[in-house]
Amino acid sequence: MKEEAIRSPWKAFMKQRRMGLNDFIQKIANNSYACKHPEVQSILKISQPQEPELMNANPSPPPSPSQQINLGPSSNPHAKPSDFHFLKVIGKGSFGKVLLARHKAEEAFYAVKVLQKKAILKKKEEKHIMSERNVLLKNVKHPFLVGLHFSFQTADKLYFVLDYINGGELFYHLQRERCFLEPRARFYAAEIASALGYLHSLNIVYRDLKPENILLDSQGHIVLTDFGLCKENIEHNGTTSTFCGTPEYLAPEVLHKQPYDRTVDWWCLGAVLYEMLYGLPPFYSRNTAEMYDNILNKPLQLKPNITNSARHLLEGLLQKDRTKRLGAKDDFMEIKSHVFFSLINWDDLINKKITPPFNPNVSGPSDLRHFDPEFTEEPVPSSIGRSPDSILITASVKEAAEAFLGFSYAPPMDSFL
Repeated sequence: MKEEAIRSPWKAFMKQRRMGLNDFIQKIANNSYACKHPEVQSILKISQPQEPELMNANPSPPPSPSQQINLGPSSNPHAKPSDFHFLKVIGKGSFGKVLLARHKAEEAFYAVKVLQKKAILKKKEEKHIMSERNVLLKNVKHPFLVGLHFSFQTADKLYFVLDYINGGELFYHLQRERCFLEPRARFYAAEIASALGYLHSLNIVYRDLKPENILLDSQGHIVLTDFGLCKENIEHNGTTSTFCGTPEYLAPEVLHKQPYDRTVDWWCLGAVLYEMLYGLPPFYSRNTAEMYDNILNKPLQLKPNITNSARHLLEGLLQKDRTKRLGAKDDFMEIKSHVFFSLINWDDLINKKITPPFNPNVSGPSDLRHFDPEFTEEPVPSSIGRSPDSILITASVKEAAEAFLGFSYAPPMDSFL
């Protein structure tokens, strides 16, 4: 009972972490006490960013034809929901659910991300959904990024057919264990850094690194997922300025409404490494205004229970001045060569020759022990597998369908050979 009483507020904190930035901004905007804080007032002033589809508190109607996204004809017009048995809900987001599904013909298991077009269009997020798809198409060559097998759409839904990863979110394991020993944290940080370095090599900034977006596969290797906030076409030294991310992990330059670059990902890596070692994000406070003030102004404080190399790495990654941050000059190469990672053979790491420090010990695809029961106990909606033939196509549904032309994707046939 005593242990449960201690864990209860911790679980409440972890559950609260699932809240998206859109919902979060609206929540603090309605809190008169929080709004009085000058830092929060400044942040609320920029909560309508330069890319307005990110954070629109008042949903707009579906886009006019001039706003529709058209990336060409569908590459996979034959795929349909009825190709799958949808077995369990394994995740939830702002626009839909992630389900464990078995392909009826192949008998292979996939994680299928099912998104409601209506919800996406209301928040004007269609560009980010298409961006997520574009990034997924580039992930095929990296072992620590989730892979897209194909995508398709019905009149009212989008479907991403993804690798099924069932070792659990890093979020879930931190929730259970509170923190990790340094060798385990080093292994995860190295695989995460490798994935971020690969995205940067493609001029993609990830922007939303957090334990909820980091999965473990069945052997215990890292798999980065959820590319909805990725920003494409950011060259070396290029910047962007959209206010987005997750509150606990926002870098100072984002809060300062300044242009930021790919070093924002190295700040987030520092925040995740800190959380793995200490159990909470580096500047965390239950009072959001205070947390933002800490990120902007409070010096980094490190308890003495970590090695000097870990301390030095955290100080480099969590440097408030992005121009002095580790990674600002030579990106991933600076992270890779840091003394904290001197025990890592990077060639062995990328080839998965290093035995992970933790084995999830899953017995097979149906083993859901590392998924939150909050998801798996939820019934699978009957509408998930509904085919377009059974949908009454109204004018608004037609408009939704046209907004996502080109979403569907199938790999070229020679990739199966």
